Formats: sequence, C-alpha cells, structure tokens
Amino acid sequence: MNGSRALHLSAWLLLCLLCSAAVARDDSCETCRKLVDRFHKGLENTAKKNFGGGNTAWEEKTLSKYESSEIRLVEIIENLCDSSDFECNHMVEEHEEQIEKWWFKMKKKYPDLLKWFCIETIKVCCPPGTYGPDCLACLGGSERPCHGNGFCNGDGTRSGDGLCRCEAEYTGPFCLECADEYFSSERNDTYSLCTACNQACKTCDGPSNEDCKECKNGWIKDDGKCVDLNECASEESPCKDSQYCLNTEGSFLCKECDGSCLGCSGEGPENCKDCATGYVLLAEKCTDVDECDASEQVCSRENETCLNTAGSYKCTCSEGFEDKEGNCVKIMEAENTEVTDGEMGTSASDINISNTAHEDL
Repeated sequence: MNGSRALHLSAWLLLCLLCSAAVARDDSCETCRKLVDRFHKGLENTAKKNFGGGNTAWEEKTLSKYESSEIRLVEIIENLCDSSDFECNHMVEEHEEQIEKWWFKMKKKYPDLLKWFCIETIKVCCPPGTYGPDCLACLGGSERPCHGNGFCNGDGTRSGDGLCRCEAEYTGPFCLECADEYFSSERNDTYSLCTACNQACKTCDGPSNEDCKECKNGWIKDDGKCVDLNECASEESPCKDSQYCLNTEGSFLCKECDGSCLGCSGEGPENCKDCATGYVLLAEKCTDVDECDASEQVCSRENETCLNTAGSYKCTCSEGFEDKEGNCVKIMEAENTEVTDGEMGTSASDINISNTAHEDL
C-alpha cells in the first residue's frame, strides 16, 4: 500500500470514528433524558401520602424519614430501566454513585436532576439552545435558535454542528429568508414571517396571482398573471398511444383509453380514434361485435355453444357436455352401485341358505 492510499484510509477511519462518537454522545443524552423521566415517575409512584393507620404524628414522622430514605431510592432505581435496555442499565450501573450523591446531598440545592446529572455531572447533554462537546450556542442564539423558524442540529446534545435545519417556509443560515413559493409578510432583524404564495407562483411578493414574480412549472405568464399551461393542447401528446391526456391546474394526467379504443382523445367509447379488434363504430361510438349472432357460425364443433365477450367470443361445450381431446362429449352419470343395509342382509341370507342347501346335498 503506497503512502497516499494509506493516508486516505487513515483519514476515512478517523472520520468514521468521529461520526460514531457523535452518534454515541447523542444516544447517551437520549438515554439520560429517559432515565431522568423514569426517575420522576418513580418519585410519583413512591410518594406515599398516608399509611391509613390513624396515628397522624407517627405517619408524618415516618413519611418524613421515607421521603429521603435509601429504601425509597432503591425502589426508584430498580424501575429506572427495562431489562432489555442495555444503554440505560449500563448508565445506571456506571453512575449509581452520582445518583446516590444527588439523592442524599445535592437535591435540595440542585432540584433539577436533568441539569445536574445529564448536563453538569456526566456531561452527555447540553442546555437547550446549545450543542456539541463544549455546549456552544446554536445559530440565532441559545434563547431562540434559528429564530424559531427551524431547529438547531444537535440542540441539547453533545453532538451536531449547530447549523439550522429550516422549516419548509424558510431558508438561509439563520432561517430568516423565505423559500421559493413563500413571501415575507413580516420582517425585522430577529423575526421573519413567510407566507405561502398563490399556487401558480414560484416566487412572489404578495399573496395573489398578480404578485407572482416567476411562474411555477406548468404555468406561463400572460397579461401579468400566471395562467395554466395546457400540456394536452400540444401537437404531440405527452401520453402513450393507449392513453389520453387530461389537463389539470399546473400539470396533466395520462388516463387509459376505453378497452374498445385503438387510441383515444378522451374518456369512454365515444372518444375512440379507431376501434379495437372486436368492435365497430356504431352511433358514433365503438360497440362490441356479437360474433355469436353472425350469420356464419363461428363455433363449429358438435354440441358446442358460442359465448360472446367484450371484443371477442368463446366456444364452450354445451350444458351436459365436456371437452375431451378436442370434442364435446356427453358427461356420463356414474352408475349407482350403492346397496342398502337391508339389501345387503337379504343377499347374505340368500347366500347362506344356498350354501347350506349345497352342503346338505
């Protein structure tokens, strides 16, 4: 392996490792958030309001002890993770000491477990509006990333690049510009409201058709407006020979011709250009030919019947006949060989008598 190739391979491996690390940090933050949510759920489930014993003073004293007890913490920790959730169980096992520290010593001073544990202690998450290993502010500022018109890549995690991913209406690095098909209806240095153009406009400076600067594909400028381009009116149809063109606003559809047609200009047998085989033009539309009604018999085998179909016909054996080796032969009914128990008994008796008589001889 030459030096240049080895250098490229090393760079590629380093990039893969960095990407994997970024994904792992992102996943770790998600795991930590879920863990904290389950912890709060555990607090709710273990918040015993009374013991129902009637001794109020004793209950208050006991509840006060239980509220911050190791017993309660153990109950909560035991239900933090599903047994199949490896990441969660691994995080609890690795950082159980920190959870205990917060429970016994820090929770009064730092009541926000997510902030204390996930962001400041094990450092797998960032505060909202920040991203990356050093929790840098997202574009547009941490208070209102992307000016509220998109989301910051990596927001709240130790991964991402902090770049804005804009909503459909917006574009630009800070999501302040209006995308195609939208116009700015309100704007200042920190706020932008983009509103949809008329359906005919690609770009515009207002809501009406007259405000179009450019027309969308399928529309053309005419007398200051964008009007629908009728693609179906062109000399060469955009559809296949077996289809007809149906114009729609800003576009067109290709629909299948009727089965009676050989090419068509619209829906139904009355819009055929030519009639398909098995059809004839009758009363200005293509109509099925009933071959079975023709003067010349089309089904010539003996005991055969003609069955008309759309655009064709079938020759089938008449009722009571079946096709065998190309001939329609009568269906033979099976002989009834079944005998009753009574008949069987009579026959058996007769046989026995006959046999007996033969023996006497």
